[in-house]
Amino acid sequence: MKKIIVLIVLFIGFNQSYAQDKTKAKQLLDEVSNKMTSYKTLYIEFKNILENQEEDIHQETKGNASLKGEKYTVNFLGTTTIFDGAKNYLINPEDEEINISSPDESDEITPAKFFSFYKEGYDYSWDILQNVNGRKIQFVKLMPIASDSEMKYVLLGIDTKTKNIYKLIQVGKNGTNYTLTILKFKTNMELPNKMFNFNRNKYESEGYIINDL
Repeated sequence: MKKIIVLIVLFIGFNQSYAQDKTKAKQLLDEVSNKMTSYKTLYIEFKNILENQEEDIHQETKGNASLKGEKYTVNFLGTTTIFDGAKNYLINPEDEEINISSPDESDEITPAKFFSFYKEGYDYSWDILQNVNGRKIQFVKLMPIASDSEMKYVLLGIDTKTKNIYKLIQVGKNGTNYTLTILKFKTNMELPNKMFNFNRNKYESEGYIINDL
């Protein structure tokens, strides 16, 4: 009987602790999201590491992204992606080819959703606190609710002082992990609208193949 009572007490204590951790995690995520979406524009330089130990893969690349509302331009892996609020334009200068497509709602984390993706389809919990070069980085763990998700979980590292996102770690079920670290972060810069518009005539005159998917 005593053992049963102890187990019940431990179970209740665990659930209370879990609920408190979840509340803390949501409060921090909401605080970050509200702050990031309050900026008129964002410019980010980042480093991305792709790893799969079983396949002996380790690739490290850098890129940058400019965001203005829901629109964005990303330069990464030798290509430029523009989202003008309605269409995606993937520009590949090496092949002189451009693919135009509608945004895929199944994409779990995109630049437009970077600061709000956690709001739908995830459960979350408080995770570890790390000291990175004198900065306190609090991690929040996000677990996809959908059983068919390709991700096991996402770890989001947040600077506790600035409330800016410092790192995102995406752990895949197939053993492939992505680690995105923000190297430079600027806000409210003057970003011209033409950065987020696709000039079809320009690329056609340069001989690009344009595919409307």
